[in-house]
Amino acid sequence: MIDVKHLSKIYRLGPQDVPALRDASFHLDAGEFAAIMGPSGSGKSTLMNLLGCLDQPTSGIYRLEDIDIQNLSSNRLAEVRNRRIGFVFQNFNLLPRASAQENVELPLLYGRVRGSQALAQAALDRVGLKDRARHKPAELSGGERQRVAIARAIVNDPAIVLADEPTGNLDSATGREIMKIFKRLNEQGVLIVLVTHETEIAEFADRVISMRDGRIESDRPREAVAC
Repeated sequence: MIDVKHLSKIYRLGPQDVPALRDASFHLDAGEFAAIMGPSGSGKSTLMNLLGCLDQPTSGIYRLEDIDIQNLSSNRLAEVRNRRIGFVFQNFNLLPRASAQENVELPLLYGRVRGSQALAQAALDRVGLKDRARHKPAELSGGERQRVAIARAIVNDPAIVLADEPTGNLDSATGREIMKIFKRLNEQGVLIVLVTHETEIAEFADRVISMRDGRIESDRPREAVAC
């Protein structure tokens, strides 16, 4: 599903080269649940941006479903992002003036998918929010807003969901409920990759990739990390 070989990202800041990701290599299969952990500045978000086709690597190879991402045009990259990858962010990234259903419909409208209303309602139902479809973000709790964001991420039935600190703005109890939704999606065959700095959140994953100073420090099953 995801195959990364010697992936690196270097940013140019004035006369200096700043390496954000160094020589990352790993493979993720369909149906896995991986957590990426590490301190601030470790390269977690850079790696997620590359996996989500939001940025291009400086060097290395990234293959997504046997597609060499570096060789795609910008239009093809946008199509891959829209149809094959779902994104969930810490700050929800919802349109404040749009209802929950309208927020969920956005990827479908960009992709010109027919039947967007029914598909959005079905996605909201999967996260337990069908009865809140007409509510705007300000009328929802933090946990409900994140559920809307998850519904938007899965409305196109993606093979992969990338989540960047999805529980960072939530209390611990609500965070656990959100993680149970990710776990159910994973049990349905969706590859889940999430960034977190919280050990209790990483415990929902089956595999933990630890990063430091732009490098992958370890890549182990969750049970091995716990030991």
